[in-house]
Amino acid sequence: MAVCASEEKAFRRFLELLLRDFRAPGAEGEPPPLRPVSNHIREEEVEGECLDLCLQHLCKYNAPFSLAAALARVATNEVLQTDLTVLHSLPKLLDGVPEFDPNKLSRLVFTKLHEICCSWVKDLPLTRQTHPYFETSIHAIKNMRRKMEDKHVCLPDFNTLFNLEDQEEQSYFAVFDGHGGVDAAIYASIHLHVNLYRQEVFQDDPIEALCRAFRLTDEHFVQKAAREHLRCGTTGVVTFIRGNMLYVAWLGDSQVMLVRRGQAVELMKPHKPDREDEKQRIEALGGCVVWFGAWRVNGSLSVSRAIGDAEHKPYICGDADGGCTVLDGTEDYLIIACDGFYDTVNPDEAVKVVADHLKENNGDSSMVAHKLVASARDAGSSDNITVIVVFLRDLNVQHPPPPDWYDLHHPLFHLSFSLVTTTTYSFSPTPKV
Repeated sequence: MAVCASEEKAFRRFLELLLRDFRAPGAEGEPPPLRPVSNHIREEEVEGECLDLCLQHLCKYNAPFSLAAALARVATNEVLQTDLTVLHSLPKLLDGVPEFDPNKLSRLVFTKLHEICCSWVKDLPLTRQTHPYFETSIHAIKNMRRKMEDKHVCLPDFNTLFNLEDQEEQSYFAVFDGHGGVDAAIYASIHLHVNLYRQEVFQDDPIEALCRAFRLTDEHFVQKAAREHLRCGTTGVVTFIRGNMLYVAWLGDSQVMLVRRGQAVELMKPHKPDREDEKQRIEALGGCVVWFGAWRVNGSLSVSRAIGDAEHKPYICGDADGGCTVLDGTEDYLIIACDGFYDTVNPDEAVKVVADHLKENNGDSSMVAHKLVASARDAGSSDNITVIVVFLRDLNVQHPPPPDWYDLHHPLFHLSFSLVTTTTYSFSPTPKV
């Protein structure tokens, strides 16, 4: 990223402050700052685990996300280029596929990250042009449940994280709502965006790439669950923004809604057993949908698609649905949330909550997700609640003219579009559960 002088100064200052507290792992017995949640890491999972460790640590210190993404990318690349056989756990698994010791991997990651921070504080090698991010408000609560099984992911600078050059700006936001445990939600939050980037069709067909990434993440987690005797699953919804295109893919009943000119726009239909097409699919496979407090697949799960849930497959399938929408500059914001929110707050109510909050707070949107979460809880939700609000334009600026006013080839269109769709970004890291 081609950083300007003020940004370079801010990045250097952050690194100076970070290095006052951040030390490379010392003696073998000294624990690293963080370690992967899983005790069993295979080769295809190393990249996601490395990126996650770096981002968690850097964002704990409120690192500018572009800097955090660049550091995470370089540190991960250096780890991947080393001889990873020294990280293998012993003994090997019965299937002969080696796993990586999470403590050794974590120590290597933070050793590399510390070395890079020490080097960059002296000579910042960033060359990519940075861009402002979408303003984002995030809040998540355990609520009345015994455990927090939701996970969320916000990657406002997808290009830097995956070292993608000469491409339109790309951002990734996701909510995963686990059930039966948090393992599936954690796995998806760490690996689905990596699987997305790895798809051959990623550049040409983002929707197909998203659906394939969901399917691959499901397949890998089902295999992991079989090896480790895990019995859990997760719904998930991903929004991926590339330039003026919004791509959405989902499994289960976590949802995203778009608000355009103050009106809610339906982007998707959640996967629930009472949907006629889902009911027919399940019954055609030999399963059944029965009422047991709610419509449930084989009397058990109240969602019909999910990552994981190996004991319920093929009835609970891992095939995501997807769709896309052109952003013409009239869009206000997105609300990405789990069913703990959408089961008690309908789209029109959500729009009113946001509008009232902005009016009462002179346009300050930083706490709007907190207000939405509180509204769901007050309306009777006892479930985990996670809400991400992504503002697609500055709501304190008058609505732009209707799309047919624009001349898409006129330079003023591109200027006005950039002004109303790119704002500042406020990052809220996801804690490990």
